[in-house]
Amino acid sequence: MANMFETANALETEPAKIIAGDRLIFKRSDLNNDYSNASYTLKYSARLEGTGSTEIEITASASGSDYLVEVASATTASYTVGTYRWQAYITRNSDSQRLTIDQGTWEVIANRDAATTDPRTHAAIMVDKIESILEGRADSDVSSYSIQGRSLTKLGIEELMAWRDRYKAELLLEKRKERALNGRGTGAKVLVRF
Repeated sequence: MANMFETANALETEPAKIIAGDRLIFKRSDLNNDYSNASYTLKYSARLEGTGSTEIEITASASGSDYLVEVASATTASYTVGTYRWQAYITRNSDSQRLTIDQGTWEVIANRDAATTDPRTHAAIMVDKIESILEGRADSDVSSYSIQGRSLTKLGIEELMAWRDRYKAELLLEKRKERALNGRGTGAKVLVRF
């Protein structure tokens, strides 16, 4: 594994995930041929989905022929957890004219050292909750009841099992994706015909 504190080892593209409280570093080596970092500036603007008011702004610096993006740990520690939609802009220094050159999403993940929130994904939480409900219903349960004019109808066991299976499939995809990102096998079968 390369020393990620060294700028020479920085990722060559925007990360998919940012961990709040970790140093963020990546570079764009593909832009300098068309947009010399002596004449142009690269900036990122990202907004948190669902609010729009939470913004992350980053300005890249020139590093040889690359645009280098570095954000200190103390700065990322203040990032709000969630999914951000970002756009990358090139601004011409001579007249401040701007072009959008790229866009994507970042997932800001809680710093497990400081966060007290549940680290499980939504799918994992739902699988656990549904299985807990199913276990509680194993002995005896009423599907609906009425008290003083108010009634309640619970999901049937078949419906709960269908929801559990849906969330289990989502959870399996999340785990496979994480394993692939970490360079490990996904456990999925690859079928080949010769």
